[in-house]
Amino acid sequence: MTRHTHRIAIAPSGFKESLPAARVAEAIAAGVRRVIPDAELDLIPLVDGGEGTAEALALAGGGRLVPVTATGPVGDPVASHFALLGGGATPGPLTAVVEMAAVAGLALVPPDRRHPGATTTYGVGELIRAALDAGARRILVGCGDSGTSDGGAGALQALGARLTDRHGRELRPGGGSLHELEHIDPSGLDPRLADADLLVACNPYNVLCGKRGVARVFGPQKGATPAEVELLSAGLERLAAVLTRDLAPASGATALDLRTAPGTGASGGLGAGLASVGARLLPRYDVLLDGLDLDARLARADFVITAEGALDHQTVRGKIPAEVARRAQAAGIPVLVLAGTIGPGAQDVRAVGVDAYSAILPAPMTLGEAIGRSGEFLADATERAMRIMALGSRLASVAPGAPVAPVAA
Repeated sequence: MTRHTHRIAIAPSGFKESLPAARVAEAIAAGVRRVIPDAELDLIPLVDGGEGTAEALALAGGGRLVPVTATGPVGDPVASHFALLGGGATPGPLTAVVEMAAVAGLALVPPDRRHPGATTTYGVGELIRAALDAGARRILVGCGDSGTSDGGAGALQALGARLTDRHGRELRPGGGSLHELEHIDPSGLDPRLADADLLVACNPYNVLCGKRGVARVFGPQKGATPAEVELLSAGLERLAAVLTRDLAPASGATALDLRTAPGTGASGGLGAGLASVGARLLPRYDVLLDGLDLDARLARADFVITAEGALDHQTVRGKIPAEVARRAQAAGIPVLVLAGTIGPGAQDVRAVGVDAYSAILPAPMTLGEAIGRSGEFLADATERAMRIMALGSRLASVAPGAPVAPVAA
């Protein structure tokens, strides 16, 4: 009788400020092989628009990274990049992938400068202009891991719009000045935007304003005090109103409610800012997973392992483990989630198809040590999970009272 080879799909996200998705997948694979050396593994590192998106899509699509020095989130120059896909013999327009985290991500904001009222997306606009300079006419902006809450105001300024207060003065960088916004002059916008297909890959759960507005949900994570959260919320309300009045009509984007439409709150409101100049806000996985044949690859597996840095109440609101579990559940495939930390609301993932989840840290430790050893901890945690599963399988296959064969070393 032919022995069945275990087929395991490994489809994780990256661990923020620690490991990219490809290295997470490799660490999990190493842990699996300690227990099932002959397992058939399908490594499917996934991105959500945040850190590593441009590089991952460049590798998957045969593209290349283009280095750019641009304005970082606290105003200092940073070494950034965008990806170019297509061109040459490849049919269709040249496509650029602009990863906002590569120029305005939280990882680029020093801990002592995490004041979202002052951070800017100006560098995102600079990357979009650089992509246009390179000949791209289809630009995909990946949203995620942002360190900003300026509603995309900085990006619009870099693209040529003038945002002014009631005295006609240009607004200061950051969301903290948006409540002073009086007028937006679109006359200086880069004219090439009119002929470009600007796509924003975003989490549709994130909206700009209201009770679940982006300032209230994510502002505290970016360093905002309760008072700053209210100031940011008021500023984004003001921005939405002025964008709708002054900028959206020029681009034909008047049909979109910039306050509450899905994705308008992406990356601190960058979604709304770009939508006001004609960008299409698209559910990120519809865009980013295109070409991976993910559903078929999950369906071929006996078991799926996914992972993320923090498993909590936000996971079910569009994070990679929830998306993987939802797709695997449709095919009847069991799912294990490994996480750096487990927080309140983690149990909600069972509703979207997660069968089990586990934290990878073996003991209390500093954040620096956890980040530095995350690959080691992932491999070890995977091994532990696989041994527990192997033991459960043996228990299920023996008659009551019969000895249980040991799990292989």
